[in-house]
Amino acid sequence: MARPWLSCLLLPALVVSVTANVAPMFLPNMTSVALPEDLPVGAEAFWLAAEDLDGDPLTYGMSGPDSIFFTVTPTTGEVKLASPLDYETNFWLKVTITVSDGHNLAVEKDFQVIVEDRNDNAPVFQSTSFSTEINETLPVGSLVFSVLATDKDTGSAGVVQYFIEEVIPSTEDSKYLFRILSNGSIILNGSLSYNNKSAFYQMKLKACDSGGIYHDNFTIQCSSPVFLSVTVIDRPDLDPQFVREFYSASVAEDAPQGTPVLKVEAVDRDKGINDRVTYVISNSTRPGWFDIGPDGVIRVSGSLDREQLLEEDEEVQVRVTATEEHLNIYGQKAEVSIWVTLRVTDVNDHKPEFFNCSLPTCTFTPNEAQVNFTGSVDEHSATRIPIDDLTMVVYDPDKGSNGTFLLSLGGPDAAAFSVSPEKAAGSADVQVLVRNPSLVDYEKQTVMWVQVVAVDSVSRNSSIASVTIHLRDINDHRPTFPESHYNLSIFEHSPVGSVVTDSIHAFDPDTGEGSHITYSLLSGNGADIFEVDPDTGTVRVRNSELLDREKQAEYYLTLQATDGGNLSSSTTLQIHLLDINDNKPEVTGSYNIFVQEENGNVSITIQAHDEDQPGTNNSRLSFSLLPSAYSHNFSVDPDTGLLRNRGPLDREAIDPALDGRIVLTVRVADGGVPVLSTEVNVTITVEDINDNLPIFNQSHYIFPVKESDPGVLVGVVLAWDADQTEANNRISFSLSGSGANNFILRGSMLGSGRAEGRLRLPSDVSLDYEALASYNLTVSAENPDPQGAEATAGISVLVQDVNDEPPTLSPASLRGVRVAENGSQHGQVAQVVALDVDTEAQLEVQLVNVVCTKAGADVGGLCRGWFSVLADGAVLVNRSEAIDYEACDLVTLVVRAHDLTTDPRFQAYSDNGSLPITIEDINDNAPYFLPDNQTFVIVPEVLIPNQQVASVRATDNDSGSNGDVLFSILQVDFITKDGTVIPFQDFFRVSTSRETDVFTGHIELVTSLDATLQGTYQVTVQAQDKPSVGPALEANITLNLFTVDQSYRVRLQFSTSKEEVGANTNEIKDALSQATRTTVYIVDIKDIESTARARGRSYLDAYFVFSNGSALTLDQLSVRIQEDRDALTQLLRLGLVVLGSQGELKSDVPKVLSSVIIGLGVALLLVIVIMTLALMCVRKSYRRKLRAIKAAKEARKTAAGVVPSTFAIPGTNMYTADRANPVLNLPTKDLGFESQSSSSDVDHHSLNSLDDNSVDLENNKQTIKREPPQSPMEPDAEPLSAVLSGRTAGAGGQQQDLSFVNAGLDTTDL
Repeated sequence: MARPWLSCLLLPALVVSVTANVAPMFLPNMTSVALPEDLPVGAEAFWLAAEDLDGDPLTYGMSGPDSIFFTVTPTTGEVKLASPLDYETNFWLKVTITVSDGHNLAVEKDFQVIVEDRNDNAPVFQSTSFSTEINETLPVGSLVFSVLATDKDTGSAGVVQYFIEEVIPSTEDSKYLFRILSNGSIILNGSLSYNNKSAFYQMKLKACDSGGIYHDNFTIQCSSPVFLSVTVIDRPDLDPQFVREFYSASVAEDAPQGTPVLKVEAVDRDKGINDRVTYVISNSTRPGWFDIGPDGVIRVSGSLDREQLLEEDEEVQVRVTATEEHLNIYGQKAEVSIWVTLRVTDVNDHKPEFFNCSLPTCTFTPNEAQVNFTGSVDEHSATRIPIDDLTMVVYDPDKGSNGTFLLSLGGPDAAAFSVSPEKAAGSADVQVLVRNPSLVDYEKQTVMWVQVVAVDSVSRNSSIASVTIHLRDINDHRPTFPESHYNLSIFEHSPVGSVVTDSIHAFDPDTGEGSHITYSLLSGNGADIFEVDPDTGTVRVRNSELLDREKQAEYYLTLQATDGGNLSSSTTLQIHLLDINDNKPEVTGSYNIFVQEENGNVSITIQAHDEDQPGTNNSRLSFSLLPSAYSHNFSVDPDTGLLRNRGPLDREAIDPALDGRIVLTVRVADGGVPVLSTEVNVTITVEDINDNLPIFNQSHYIFPVKESDPGVLVGVVLAWDADQTEANNRISFSLSGSGANNFILRGSMLGSGRAEGRLRLPSDVSLDYEALASYNLTVSAENPDPQGAEATAGISVLVQDVNDEPPTLSPASLRGVRVAENGSQHGQVAQVVALDVDTEAQLEVQLVNVVCTKAGADVGGLCRGWFSVLADGAVLVNRSEAIDYEACDLVTLVVRAHDLTTDPRFQAYSDNGSLPITIEDINDNAPYFLPDNQTFVIVPEVLIPNQQVASVRATDNDSGSNGDVLFSILQVDFITKDGTVIPFQDFFRVSTSRETDVFTGHIELVTSLDATLQGTYQVTVQAQDKPSVGPALEANITLNLFTVDQSYRVRLQFSTSKEEVGANTNEIKDALSQATRTTVYIVDIKDIESTARARGRSYLDAYFVFSNGSALTLDQLSVRIQEDRDALTQLLRLGLVVLGSQGELKSDVPKVLSSVIIGLGVALLLVIVIMTLALMCVRKSYRRKLRAIKAAKEARKTAAGVVPSTFAIPGTNMYTADRANPVLNLPTKDLGFESQSSSSDVDHHSLNSLDDNSVDLENNKQTIKREPPQSPMEPDAEPLSAVLSGRTAGAGGQQQDLSFVNAGLDTTDL
């Protein structure tokens, strides 16, 4: 009975022990994390957080393909970045996180890492250099060229802007010659000119993104500069140009027709065209005199006359027009003109002639030519005084000495005069001068006569002209006035120029200039006020302002008359000023009067006087009152100036702003013409008395007030009192009526006579619309005067209901919408509707938050700004180009409604609502290949069809079918080592596989390749997406498949059978790979034919290929095997005997058969040779012994310890392929090569070191002797070995522990 109870007691203990320890659990938020792609390697990425109810120590871990990007601290759960992130390669990582408490199985959980884009990529141009050609006539604003740069980043960081950094040549004209648009189009911004500016431009272009966050800073990434070369093409848009700016030549006036004069030349300014030019004379000052040929030579075509060109400076102007053979770009003639100066030289064919003119105005026309001249001169003029009014010119149209002439004087009066000049050339003004003044006497002779003779100095031809000279009398009388004193009068302030007198004149009996009289006023009293006409003697007013009778009534002037000979006399002028009305009346004193309203009176006299002449109308005064706002209440006596009020004055009738002051204007005028007056202000202050009651601005007031608002202002009543002083117009208010105790009325003065009463609720009292909707009250206004009456007005207070319901959002308007990415959609995409039951609600929709998610994971705020919400609920696309499905596929707009009129005490906002906007993907990303640093090497001999030879990886940032990638092979070329390109078709195919978002293209062989071709296969692979709508996007990559041809095939002989070699293939490949660091491709394993003479029983053919496509040759393989002792030991253990190439190790059976046939032919000869050798043995043996003794001596001289640093190649006695091994003192180990052959003793003692060789691989002193296979007797010690074995190594006497014995070289038989 005890056992059942014991079981019951143990059962709970067992249950407790089973359930005592539970597995840990990750925290609920351990689902995803967002990391920027520029997070540094080694930085803290995030923390793994889990909880264990048992409190056990936790160990954290991470697994999965993407876990290589992170390292986890197992004890703390800290996760650091191990490899850099790249949003453009993979924006979403998936890992499996684990946690273990050491007691239970590890807990696993899928964890997502969202990579946030950063501005880590600069824009990239499609090429590094561009070039184009444009015509120089390209219109301003035309497109020159378009460039395109792309940026892998998203959002504004992927929006590319273009800049022109530099234009070469760098001039002010070219600096702004081009401009670049936001789409990369380069526009011509100024005019071009092939000849005048530049025929070539080079632009340095740069592309920058619009900036984004990178390493927590706003960064703008810019591309490397690229260059655009622009070549300007010349067009026929310029006229030709003469090579010289001026052409001139001379020709004699008697030159015959056809005489060449000058050659002109013009060239086409369009240097890039250089059109042929023809010439014509399009205009000439002398038509018919010259013509021009097609060669540009101007020739004489008519008779010339230099004298016809005197007015044209002896020159003929010829306009030559040069025209290009072809029309310009405007369909017009391209031509240019120039004036050519042709000077006609002189021949002496004229005599001097006289002309009536003066140089240089002479035209030398026949009308001017004459022989009779007249002139005049004062009597008794001094010597060399010229005759006046004589305009005589002598002219000879000939030039130089032909135009030189002599002048002389003749006639009856020639002794009194002389001529100047006496000699001249061309033309000259001729003067007849007084020579003897005493003979020039007016009283003796009034007219005189001479002749002027002109003689040509070369031809002696002459001309004569007569000159009649009239003599003039001189001044010798003084002018005089009729009276010595004159009385005159004029009004004061007469205008300037008013005539005082014009009848006073002086007289002079002289004639001519001597009798001309000039008048002037001498300085003195009034000389600055009056002036006189110098010719007529008229006296006028000079300064009207100074002509003032009130200052000076009379003036005395001295008038002087002077004749042409400077003789003068004077007379006195007395001028009286007449009075005019030129002074205004003047008022004395100021006038300020105070009077009480109603009973007060005004009485005051205005005092005034006038400065004009007393007793005249100019000084008689009259008074008048000017009209004004209050002038009708007053009157003024016109003669005495007494001012009075017409009746009682009322202060309240006066504008309050005047403060009771009335300003009257009294005009005081004289009786003159014109009438002058003066105005004076009289200020009358009317004092106030309390004679008015207060008045409300309304008879009834209606005030609305909201319910439940304690202490609010209900309304304001206004009242005013017409009295204008504070003592009489102060107002106080009182309130009465039913419910008046619920209100407070407080009065305050707003200004003089104005007051307001502010009606409000007490702070602890509020109205209730449901209890009483209105109140009817009475307000009273009264003055402080206890005897005064009061005014009343009614007040109606209306209680208003309040807006107390919050707004709501229409659920139907929050249904999700779909918007395509990357600028595909603009404008309004949705309408959020807000509702409110209140009738006076004023609603607006507000954006509260924006949630950006990608594949259900929060991606931060990168989609903020994509959409905007207007107050009316309209949802607009704000930045269409920035919308990127690859960054965010769902935008959730959190919105709410706000009632602007809701009472502040109540809720004015609705509950938040969510509007999901699904971003639809479009095919806006081309596939791109992922970087893969693989080198693909193929060995055609070992490849079989359907075998994979290379692979590529690509991805597409689009989603769905837009992101699916399909590979294809566009082209296959084989590039030989000499550079020849051979196209190959249908040799390779590609298949596509997918792992998450990465697509792999497997390139497989379709058919066998030629193993003898040496070179590289270039395979061009295309990755193309498969969009549901629109054209597909693609990317290309070219792979190099390096071939290893048969020249690198190496053969290895083994002492074992092919079965044993095949069984040891893996070990052999491992040893060879270890020694060569290559990939070993085994081609074939076969037995060696029994008839072949070889050291091994089987052979193995293989290639040794590096990852870069190169392969080892036989010599390189031998060196690498020697350098690796472990590998060499392993290969020897596996039976390696000989290394060689395939060609070297071919079966030698045919050679053996040939040798047998030849041997039978020479058998008889061998018998004869053997007999001869037997006779020579004794002598030969003696010589060998001598050589052995010499070798022993030389061996003792050899330095001990000289050993090679490497092993000999198996099957040879050579360390390298260059020469034989000279070292003979190494201990040996038999490799058992003899067991594979049937060699005889002759072979054993042969000097051919290739037949037998042994290598000791152990670093010990043991020497293994090999017994002769055919002799049962112990052989004698080999002499040279015996000598060398007794030698010590070095000064220390230590035996060298590594030796080599060549058994094929034996000195025993010496």
